[in-house]
Amino acid sequence: MLAAAALAGCSAAPGPHAAQAPRSHPAAPAAGHTARAKTQAVGSVPECNPYASSLAPLAGTPQVTTGSWMAHIRKRGHLIAGVDQNTYHFGYLNPLDGQFEGFDIDMVKAVAQAIFGSPGHITYRAISDDQRKTDIQNGSVDIVAHTMTILCSRLKDEDFSSVYFTAHQRVLVLKDSTVTGLDQLGGQKVCATKGSDSAGFIAHYNATSPVAEHPVVVPVTFWTDCLVLLQQRQVAAVSTDDTILEGLQAQDPFTKLVGSNLTDEPYGLAIAKQHPEFVRFVNAVLARMYKDGSWEKSYNHWVSPSYVTPPQPKYAN
Repeated sequence: MLAAAALAGCSAAPGPHAAQAPRSHPAAPAAGHTARAKTQAVGSVPECNPYASSLAPLAGTPQVTTGSWMAHIRKRGHLIAGVDQNTYHFGYLNPLDGQFEGFDIDMVKAVAQAIFGSPGHITYRAISDDQRKTDIQNGSVDIVAHTMTILCSRLKDEDFSSVYFTAHQRVLVLKDSTVTGLDQLGGQKVCATKGSDSAGFIAHYNATSPVAEHPVVVPVTFWTDCLVLLQQRQVAAVSTDDTILEGLQAQDPFTKLVGSNLTDEPYGLAIAKQHPEFVRFVNAVLARMYKDGSWEKSYNHWVSPSYVTPPQPKYAN
């Protein structure tokens, strides 16, 4: 397995489920759910359905067909994956063994397994949120598995797999904070990464109110940078997907998650628009994971030991 350089100064990772309560993440919002999907501007009409925007897999098991992008990857000898390296439980470079691990990493391994017959033929490229779109479009990576939300704006420039996980934006504060939600942070500094949809949501929060102040976004490169700013009290809060915030909370027990779910965040694996056959192939891999129990096994290991129903994928065609 090929890996990027270790994250400097990173402490040993806590075990799966550290500082987490059992929870469930359905592939689509439950009926009556009030969180707003970030597929649209506040108050606008949805442009697409991120839960049914991907190409349907071909019938049968994933097949590496002649002349396909999968065949090109196999000939090259390794799958190139853009991943996170500092989000516990999803994409994390473990400093103890130099290996990438997490729920997103398991998705990449399953794709490599389907192409090569082994999950080890992977070159991981640790990238920031801001690099995800560029690296997919310029061909630096074959696939991005990086807690990436399927957005209508993103679908114009890159393709995604079917939804394999749904997160929700929330707020992380210090334990001694009296803040109970984003609505109490008007005019205050809230940290988010450059290139994340979380930053845009924070900047426009309370946009429907003519009198309420917006929170002030403090942009950084990595979510761990946000944690440092929070610890130094240079920001009042960090706001992004609960999956990421729980990873930060696992690193600092003097923080807490507050407030209700603000949004739905349907995660997809990003793929260049030039390779629709690869999208169908990846969706076939995901469908097989739902059926053979490997998706649930990964979920139980990295996200929550509680029972969860695997996603029920929907497609655009």
